[in-house]
Amino acid sequence: MRTTSVNVRHRTTAIVMLAALIATLGVPVIRQADAVEPTPADAVVEWNTNAQVAIVGVAGQGPTVAYLHFAMVQGAVYDAVNAIVGGYEPYLGSPAMADPSDSAPAALAQAAHDVLVALFPTQQGVLDGKLTTSLAQIPDAGKAGGIEVGAAAAAAMLAARTGDGRFSPFTVIQGTEPGEWRSTAFTSTGAPVVEPAPWVGNVTPFIVPDVEALRSDGPNPLTSEAYAEDLNEVKDHGSLDSTVRTADQTEAAVFWQANQAVLFNALFRQLAGTQDLDIAEAARLFAMANLAAADASIACWNDKYYQRFWRPITAIRLADTDGDPATVADPNWAPLFSSTPPLTTPAFPEHPSGHTAISGAVVETLKNFFGTDKVSFTMFSGLSGTSREFDRFSVAIKEIIDARVWAGIHFRTADTQGYVMGRKVAHILERDYFLPAA
Repeated sequence: MRTTSVNVRHRTTAIVMLAALIATLGVPVIRQADAVEPTPADAVVEWNTNAQVAIVGVAGQGPTVAYLHFAMVQGAVYDAVNAIVGGYEPYLGSPAMADPSDSAPAALAQAAHDVLVALFPTQQGVLDGKLTTSLAQIPDAGKAGGIEVGAAAAAAMLAARTGDGRFSPFTVIQGTEPGEWRSTAFTSTGAPVVEPAPWVGNVTPFIVPDVEALRSDGPNPLTSEAYAEDLNEVKDHGSLDSTVRTADQTEAAVFWQANQAVLFNALFRQLAGTQDLDIAEAARLFAMANLAAADASIACWNDKYYQRFWRPITAIRLADTDGDPATVADPNWAPLFSSTPPLTTPAFPEHPSGHTAISGAVVETLKNFFGTDKVSFTMFSGLSGTSREFDRFSVAIKEIIDARVWAGIHFRTADTQGYVMGRKVAHILERDYFLPAA
């Protein structure tokens, strides 16, 4: 059961809380039957942390793009480790020179380093230094072979992702008719702001054969009872001055607006320790979860720009144009997220929810990996400065679905359909990838 954070001692109105928060800016897993003691997951955790610093901390990438690059790093790490330790099918393939006597820590460090340097060449000096430090701590026996395996795994990943559609041109279409998305953010000159990475939906997926096959059912018709119910819920619970949203719900909304790739990769590192994963298990978990997240991101953004549905702030202010007698316009309505980025309405279409699609893929993958929903964990958000505790993965995803409504930026239908999309991605991954070797 999740609990409220002990870090927040005073509750106040939504606008004061937002200002303060923005300022602060045991279950077993299957082990390999090895003749020697399994290697701890320390190196996997170390290079996942290094990846986070490079991808988010230095490059400043948001979650939709960050997950693509986490997937590349962790996929290469997995193939490098698995080629040496064995036990599961490779993601792309096993480097031919791999030998069980090679150093798996050296292999994964080299693989992660090489992918990161290719992605962020301006960071090479720092990454070279981190690699030198990592390799210096590894015994010489098997180190050279491990380095060679890691370099080969990285090269295979980089070759596979060449020309995959990242950073490709994309024309953003905005509408003016009822239900059509239009940006709700503007520059100081009055020009509409649109997201920097709308192209994500056109990237070649990592595991899903065709993301268009995951298309959501779409938003509710504007004149339907379900649409009116969604609109009135977010109008009441997601407004800046809501009288029905609780202080804990306000905190949860801000908590989950932090960079999702950071939130979940921190969780993966935590689970590697609390669930006593070895190097092979951790490499597999980090790859599975990040690849699932990447494909959920791709599938969701592909659907977002297909549906192009308006955000609650637009829908509520223009409710007198939707043809639904059960909705009432409020031209002055503002969502809880009416502060400064990232506590604002996102500048891209509403349906389906990106957060719940990606979170759904991650949560379902974690459940599949551990073989249970019942795992306890704590998550910390640097945006809210608070921690929240959960005793099941499903409790976290339920809160995420609710939190997007409480924030005033999503209709519940977009949240639930996003989760379904993510769950489908996790199912494909479980069925087709990272399977035990024959």
